[in-house]
Amino acid sequence: MKRHVSFAQARSLVLTRAGLERERWTDRAIARGVREGTLVRIQRNRYVFAAEWDRLWTESRHRIEVAAVVGEMRGGATVLARESAGVLWGLPLYRHVPTAVHAILPPDTHISGRERLRLHADELSDADVALVDGVVCTSLDRTVFDLVRMLDFDAAVVVADAALRLVASVDGEYDEQVAEEWRERMLARAAAAAGARGVRQAREVLAFADGRAESPVESVARVQLMRLGFRDVRPQVEVGAYRVDLCIEDVGVLLEIDGVVKYEDQGMRAGRSVEEVLLDEKRREDWIRGATQRRVVRLEPRHVATPEALSARLESFGIRVPFA
Repeated sequence: MKRHVSFAQARSLVLTRAGLERERWTDRAIARGVREGTLVRIQRNRYVFAAEWDRLWTESRHRIEVAAVVGEMRGGATVLARESAGVLWGLPLYRHVPTAVHAILPPDTHISGRERLRLHADELSDADVALVDGVVCTSLDRTVFDLVRMLDFDAAVVVADAALRLVASVDGEYDEQVAEEWRERMLARAAAAAGARGVRQAREVLAFADGRAESPVESVARVQLMRLGFRDVRPQVEVGAYRVDLCIEDVGVLLEIDGVVKYEDQGMRAGRSVEEVLLDEKRREDWIRGATQRRVVRLEPRHVATPEALSARLESFGIRVPFA
């Protein structure tokens, strides 16, 4: 099963050529390890064991790439940005694989880029710079603003939802006022950048974002439902002691997002067997259906990959789709 690692863990997984040589790896052995798939070369003189790399989600792989680049930096005015800052902040990358580590330098700074390090010239205010896990990167607000302009719409919504959740969730409770204050601040930033590339999408994404979504799949499901013409979709709706992932008020249907993680991850199973988890899910769903007298439709990630896939899933339950 794939897993996530923290930035500290990512740093510990990076192997340097010098470290490998101390473990009696010769140049020929290192080259053979890369060629035969035992080692993954991250950049010059930086590697990771393939067995570790293959188990990681995209975000954690990029943390390793960031750690490898940071390990060769020698101070200066370099500020990590875009996806590279995003993974430091814990933001998800939905169907997006970074091709380089991104950093910002002040204009007129003459520093050559390194392998897999892409440098961007820009001015950053003090408020746009933060220190995360000992690494200088763009602030959460600036990172989100950059990402919602450059990613595709689905991935941008996933980022904005996750950022709102970070900002507005306190002790497990979602603070609507804090969320709206953040949204207004971000929309003001977008207004100040009117005419710049990606700002129109940024405004749409920020207006649509909802930090109550608890997973990227929930966020994307909301996007697809909007594209299908549903206008009143509510995330994390309370039903008694439970919460339902999504409710389409337009048609009175409840949606639950299924993923393999909650069945495979022992931590999420809380000591229960897979069979016990499935039985508890069935009891929960039966109670919700009985208490609300509403249909419950279960969705897997593949069902929300495209509007067409979601439309087909809903119509298979006899649910009329406005834009079908």
